[in-house]
Amino acid sequence: MAQAEYVQESLAGLDPAVGGVDPALPLYATTFVVVDLETTGGAPDGGGITEIGAVKVRGGEQLGVLATLVNPGQPIPPFITVLTGITQAMLVPAPPIEQVLPSFLEFIDDAVLVAHNAPYDVGFLKAACAKHGYRWPNPRVLDTAALARRVLTRDEVPNRKLGTLAAYFRTATQPTHRALDDAKATVDVLHGLIGRLGGHRVDTIGDAIEFARAVTPTQRRKRHLAEGLPKVPGVYIFRAADDRPLYVGTSVDIATRVRSYFTAGEKRARISEMLGAAERVEAVECAHSLEAEVRELRLIAAHAPPYNRRSKYPERMVWLKLTDGPYPRLSIVRDLSPTDTAYLGPFTSRRAAELAAAGFHDAVPLRQCTHRLSLRTVTPACALAELGRCPAPCEHRITPEEYDDTAAAPFRTATASDPQPVVDALLARIDVLSRDQRYEEAAVVRSRLAAVLRATVRMQRLAALTGIVELAAARPAARGGWELALVRHGRLAGAGVSPPGVHPRPTLTTIRATAETVSGGHGPVPAATAEESERILSWLERPETRLVEMSSGWSSPASGAGRFRDLLAKAEGGASHQLSTERS
Repeated sequence: MAQAEYVQESLAGLDPAVGGVDPALPLYATTFVVVDLETTGGAPDGGGITEIGAVKVRGGEQLGVLATLVNPGQPIPPFITVLTGITQAMLVPAPPIEQVLPSFLEFIDDAVLVAHNAPYDVGFLKAACAKHGYRWPNPRVLDTAALARRVLTRDEVPNRKLGTLAAYFRTATQPTHRALDDAKATVDVLHGLIGRLGGHRVDTIGDAIEFARAVTPTQRRKRHLAEGLPKVPGVYIFRAADDRPLYVGTSVDIATRVRSYFTAGEKRARISEMLGAAERVEAVECAHSLEAEVRELRLIAAHAPPYNRRSKYPERMVWLKLTDGPYPRLSIVRDLSPTDTAYLGPFTSRRAAELAAAGFHDAVPLRQCTHRLSLRTVTPACALAELGRCPAPCEHRITPEEYDDTAAAPFRTATASDPQPVVDALLARIDVLSRDQRYEEAAVVRSRLAAVLRATVRMQRLAALTGIVELAAARPAARGGWELALVRHGRLAGAGVSPPGVHPRPTLTTIRATAETVSGGHGPVPAATAEESERILSWLERPETRLVEMSSGWSSPASGAGRFRDLLAKAEGGASHQLSTERS
């Protein structure tokens, strides 16, 4: 009979750092439960366990023992009996696993689970809990086999089998393929391995677990960079030997986040390269997470660290604007001037702006040529006029007033308030193309519709915030008190936290007195990057955030682009035929 193959689960998936044991706990003060199972040899399907042996130790002292045979509810293969000496007759009076689990789970409570080849044993225990309705406590797990691979060289031991390690460390109990004997042997192996960890500067349980994993030599060599950092919200900066910023990040707990860069969970190649060049980590403490996010954006924009990918070049944003003149057209520009009155953006790339422009060209008869047209001189028409896609203002076939009404005004209206005419025109085009089974062309128009809606929704949302001269908001802090933010023209001007049990008004008054002076300007992002204002918007729009004071009302057009959010979601993720009948 074919036997199911068991594929071991990665230890990284067994210990997501949610166990109750503090990773900073010294090894000598950590309570370990060393466990070993005997099984029928199959895959972990909730059964198959024939014996459990567990020993609880701390500081080298044995605190307790749990050992029991388990009735697996199935026949034992003969080779298992030969290997372990456990017979079917021995298991008939034994309790089933569902009766053993409560005692075992209580035994391992608030302890680090240790096993030799831990994924195998933990896999069986997790499957049994899942099958019989018990919650797996998700303890921290230390694998002595993995730890031995890091601590012992091939010159010392030829392999990492339990029997080989027991002989090397001269354990008091030799492994016999019985659960309790093997667990006791593993205890002595664990103590022997811990004795070797001091030379690797590993003295806490968190360090030991990470040391056992597949961390790179660079991570192990540079892990001292994570020492001494504060456990507070803020920004961390990895710096090179010449003090250049290499990478900027943010976290609600700087120390914990930076430490994660030196664990097996960090597998990004560029971060590995960055760690090789890093010589120190600088921490910038912040009042709360919003200030940390904003400071991160500003530092990345100012220094363009080579290992950051996002938010590096805000100056590369572009705008789509309506030019001046009797027959205006759409133009992509880097900056807006105070005289620009009809524009859309900012866009993160020229390609995104071109896609939105194509959407407007599909919807309204804006000219696409770049000629400077005159009311007195006629210019020869291009092919678009012959195809009926341009009203040919170059040949004066349309008056400036008619052109403004049919072509320019819909753009102004769409960007400032209501994009309904543009949306209707694009949906109608999608409908025609879909009926003619020209689905690829319909998909192109759909992507242009999404670009138009995405840009108009974003700009109107930003403009609603940045038009407010000053706004003060508060959010409950995790440890009591209030997180406070003072926003001026969409820019974070000041931040702070009021202490628990104290009225936040004095703190807000201090923040206002020391806040950055922010002058307004032209456009939807006059004083900050669009990304900073959007981070602030996300913070303000959380259900727990309270608006304290505003210099003016915060509002968006009732018939604005925001009402097309559902249509935008469909355009970004749905098929063209789903949009053909939309009329929001």
